[in-house]
Amino acid sequence: MTALPEAIENHAAQGVLALRWPDGREARVTHARLRAVCPCSACRALRRNVGEVAVDATMRLADIEPVGAYGLNLTFSDGHRRGIYPFAMLAALD
Repeated sequence: MTALPEAIENHAAQGVLALRWPDGREARVTHARLRAVCPCSACRALRRNVGEVAVDATMRLADIEPVGAYGLNLTFSDGHRRGIYPFAMLAALD
């Protein structure tokens, strides 16, 4: 089980989500990368059919909602909000 991050910071101007983990590691993931790897079923199916999905670098997070002790539900500037990003996935993205 992945630990909860100690800090979650959205650097909107830079388009980066930063997470600091209890072991001192910090993961910095661009908003565009987060959108490209969305774990929702529709996005997974799209990636299976067309491969890697290109996302414009101007993509931004519009909202971040915690989902219990499990992960984050991210809403993007294109209106997409269906993916729940488990903390284990976020820890592995850096």
